[in-house]
Amino acid sequence: MKTTRICFIGCGNMGNSLIGGLLADGYNRELVCGADPDAKQRNKLKDRYDIEVYESNGEAVTGADVVVLAVKPQVMQATLTDISGALTGRPALIISIAAGIRISSINRWLGAPLPIVRAMPNTPALIRTGVTALYGNNMVSAGHRELAESIMRSVGTVLWVDDEASMDTVTALSGSGPAYFFLVMEVLEKAALEFNLPPDQARLLILETALGAAKMAVESACDAAELRRQVTSPGGTTEQALNVLVRGNIEKLFLQAVTAARNRSIELAETLGGDG
Repeated sequence: MKTTRICFIGCGNMGNSLIGGLLADGYNRELVCGADPDAKQRNKLKDRYDIEVYESNGEAVTGADVVVLAVKPQVMQATLTDISGALTGRPALIISIAAGIRISSINRWLGAPLPIVRAMPNTPALIRTGVTALYGNNMVSAGHRELAESIMRSVGTVLWVDDEASMDTVTALSGSGPAYFFLVMEVLEKAALEFNLPPDQARLLILETALGAAKMAVESACDAAELRRQVTSPGGTTEQALNVLVRGNIEKLFLQAVTAARNRSIELAETLGGDG
């Protein structure tokens, strides 16, 4: 990967984070470039990372070995149509982090078969603690897989899924997942305020509890169910709280929530990709 030229199309939050992660890992900044239509964003990128930045996507991808598509799903078709000519005859690896855009759509808009990897990172990638699921088409070689992993590992953990349909579940689970945990934290804070706990104390207690629980889950050999049992004493306060949540059918609610998010991911793929 030491001589691989990597081009980022779209340098918003996620593209910016990936560039920052790569450079923090020691990647040669002379081999990294970005393209963005926003002059303010280009100037910020140039000042922060001292890399080449372009207004023209086609100019940016010329000579690139890897093209990372960090644009919104709604503009993906126009973006790929714009750069398709510059990629003709070059077997560049395409990495798309746009939610809901299938590989078949990317291939069609590029007008030529290329190695394509779909990546689904989540927002903790902004602080290099994200998790990204990857799926590649049959043109993705072992070397391409290593390249994609190296780039996405710069902002967190990476895993591969075996079929593209799983990306809709990933989107609903880890892609949307931070919002689920933020909601739990939000409602717990509101509950604490109902009992007159000072807001700063409530926030600190909740944040540190969430952090500690996640750390325990990561470092323990036990699954979440066993960890829950370990902290739940018979007849104790935790058991009483969990009973309320179980009676409220929290398991069913979360299943419905993940299902709704997954269905929306499928719907977006069919609408934005013209696959419907």
